[in-house]
Amino acid sequence: MQSGNILQIPFRRTHSLLLSEPIKNYIETKYDQHPNTFARDLEVIDQLRKDAVNALEPHSSGVRKLQQYAAQLVYMSGKFPVDIGADFTWYPSLGYHTNQAHTENNIRFELANVLFNLAAMYSQLALSSNRATADGLKAAANNFCFAAGVVEHHKTVILPELRSSPSEDMDGLTLEALQALMLAQAQECFWQKAVKDGLRDASIAKLAAKVSDLYSEAADWALKSASVNSEWIHHMNAKHHHFAAAAQYRAACDCLEKRKYGEEVARLRDSLSCVNEALKESKWINRAVLGDLNGLRSRVSEDLKRAEKDNDTIYLIPEPSKSELKVLDRASMVAAKIPKEISHSQEMLGDHGDLGKPLFAKLVPYSVHVAASIYADRRDRLVNQAIIAELEAITARIKDLLASLSLPGSLQALEKPLGLPPGLASHAEEVRQNGGVHRLHDTIANTAKLKSSVRAMYQDGVDLLRTEAGEDEAARRKFGTDRWSRLAAKDALPKLYTQVDEINGYLKQADNSDELVQSRLREHESLIRLLGGTDRDLEDYVPSSSRATMTAKVEREANNLRGTLNEVNRLESRRRKRVEALKTKKNEDEVLPDLLRETARLEREYPMQPITASQFEHLFDDRLKRYDSDQNDLRQEDAEMVALAERIRSASHSFQVARQGDQSSREREQALQNLENAYAAYTQIVRDLETGRKFYNDLGAIVTRFRDECRNFVYTRRTEGQALESDLSNAMAGMHLQQQNQQSLISEKNAQARTQQPQPQQHVPPTARMVEGAIAAPTPQRPQAQPPPVTAVQESPQTVWQQGMPMVFAGPKAAAGTNGGMNGATAVDGRWEPSKGLRFTPR
Repeated sequence: MQSGNILQIPFRRTHSLLLSEPIKNYIETKYDQHPNTFARDLEVIDQLRKDAVNALEPHSSGVRKLQQYAAQLVYMSGKFPVDIGADFTWYPSLGYHTNQAHTENNIRFELANVLFNLAAMYSQLALSSNRATADGLKAAANNFCFAAGVVEHHKTVILPELRSSPSEDMDGLTLEALQALMLAQAQECFWQKAVKDGLRDASIAKLAAKVSDLYSEAADWALKSASVNSEWIHHMNAKHHHFAAAAQYRAACDCLEKRKYGEEVARLRDSLSCVNEALKESKWINRAVLGDLNGLRSRVSEDLKRAEKDNDTIYLIPEPSKSELKVLDRASMVAAKIPKEISHSQEMLGDHGDLGKPLFAKLVPYSVHVAASIYADRRDRLVNQAIIAELEAITARIKDLLASLSLPGSLQALEKPLGLPPGLASHAEEVRQNGGVHRLHDTIANTAKLKSSVRAMYQDGVDLLRTEAGEDEAARRKFGTDRWSRLAAKDALPKLYTQVDEINGYLKQADNSDELVQSRLREHESLIRLLGGTDRDLEDYVPSSSRATMTAKVEREANNLRGTLNEVNRLESRRRKRVEALKTKKNEDEVLPDLLRETARLEREYPMQPITASQFEHLFDDRLKRYDSDQNDLRQEDAEMVALAERIRSASHSFQVARQGDQSSREREQALQNLENAYAAYTQIVRDLETGRKFYNDLGAIVTRFRDECRNFVYTRRTEGQALESDLSNAMAGMHLQQQNQQSLISEKNAQARTQQPQPQQHVPPTARMVEGAIAAPTPQRPQAQPPPVTAVQESPQTVWQQGMPMVFAGPKAAAGTNGGMNGATAVDGRWEPSKGLRFTPR
């Protein structure tokens, strides 16, 4: 208990801890940045914690140390998870268990303790102020308000985000009691200053009444708390009644000044009653508070005697009852003030900030990397599937249309009846430069190896899950479902088992696609080999035709068709350029700078909220709008190709009608068209193989993560299973041992009961036989000596022993005469002789 009439919050204490070690390990394992990059920040955070936890004396420098460390903890909450791997140990400072440490792997638990000590620092600074002066009272009241503000911030901001149960002296009830206590003491400082300044009694009464209310509120909350000790509660109750008495006393003085003599007497009487109520706590309050109460009682008693005498002899004004007295007004001068270094700590961090530079500012949170990956996936899906794939589909539809119309083979055969057409020659040269069929087979073989590796990793993960499931089921059968109560693996982590089916589906789809590509290659392989061969081989394959006589109509339709095919080639070239430009645009679309700027904004505005990928959704939507123009171009391209397709059909029909009946170049047309189709198949196979290679590379990254997750999950499950099995085995062993002990005890009791049953003796008095069965008593051990011969024994009447009757040990009675009469009673010695045996006789 503190000796003064003001209470201070004691400091919580902790052990030394190098916070840099878990931070360094986390950066090394979870981020793609090296911990050495943050070597200076790691040193600073250790020094800040050391300074903060050792600030245990009331000094303004301690306030700044605690504020700086708290600000960095808030900032770090957005960079690291709360369970970073540091075990923070703190000892309570209130209540009855101050020697029981509380340890948590929780950054916010550390922050809560630091802010608690900051509130304690403000309260102790207030107590250390010179409250004998006006400036000292102002400083004390201000510090008490700051202490209440820190407690309020702790209660409303920190406690809801703690993610664990707070210790007893930091729960909501205790914090409410501390906040009310700090405000009461701040209001008391204003009351004391008003008294020193000689303000009017009415004003002082209003201040005192508010002090009483705040102490009453603090006591009410303290009674509900398990950590506020009884001495503090008695102190608060005494203060509550003390200032209620002081308020009524000052109101009585005001009544005297206003000549309300009857009311003066009533208020003095009520003041004395309040003082007496406060003095009921005299056994538990300290001398300072007790001295204040005794002084007030003496003063009130004297004034009450004077007022009663004056009113009874002079004024004769009726004294109102207590219920008729007007309730005193309240004048509140205090409110919880949260220091800006706490409420706006993140705004005060910076290169020139009052609280120093933010530590680990260059560390990119893991969620930002996840967000960047999510955006990249969405962007690639939009560009590759929604735009590029559609452009390529337009080209494929046009080529299919041309192939169905035997174009451009029929036109080439007419225009160049001898040799190789220029277009075909260029296609052949392109196939040769790209490696022809050999390149296709090599790519297929490499893709097959990649596919085999992906499937092997997938199978490893599946086998791990199956093995773990078998082990879990075996343990469930061994111990029973009641004891082996943990969830099955599928229920414990359904997301992982969902990936099993998803990846298996991807692999099956890939198998179908691979088979389709290989089927297309088998169909066109011979002609692709021909395209990759020499021009002589091509000339031998393509037969020459006799030069046909071209009429004006045929020539006109041929020129029209050639112009249409040239338009097809132009638009195809434009699409290829658009695809290349779009790929370049996609590769240059770097989202990380914008994510970092948005992260910095979120960390400033929501310092206690961890950064998650979902917070960047609006940023993703805004950035993807830059591809709206490409989607508009795609729609325009599709419309143009629809119109061009109609022109191709019309021109081809007119061309065929003009050449109707001309069979001179039919074989050449067919050969040229076959080669054109083979070239189109070759380009399509190349694109499909490239797509397949990229698909397996991407799938490999997914499967690698899947396998690693399976390994971690199985390791965790096995560790849990081993611990659970050990606990169950120990419990079952204990039960078995307990059963053995019970059986042993039962056997001993049975054996003891058998040994305690009366055994037939050579000489048993009748009274002993009567006792048998009525009470279980130990059987006395008789000596083996023969009893003395008795010629005749006068047996006493048999008396059945009943519960409640005492038992006495008695020696043998004197022998009777031979005639059955008693010749005389022989004195019996009361001492027991072993040779005479024992006999139980009811009394």
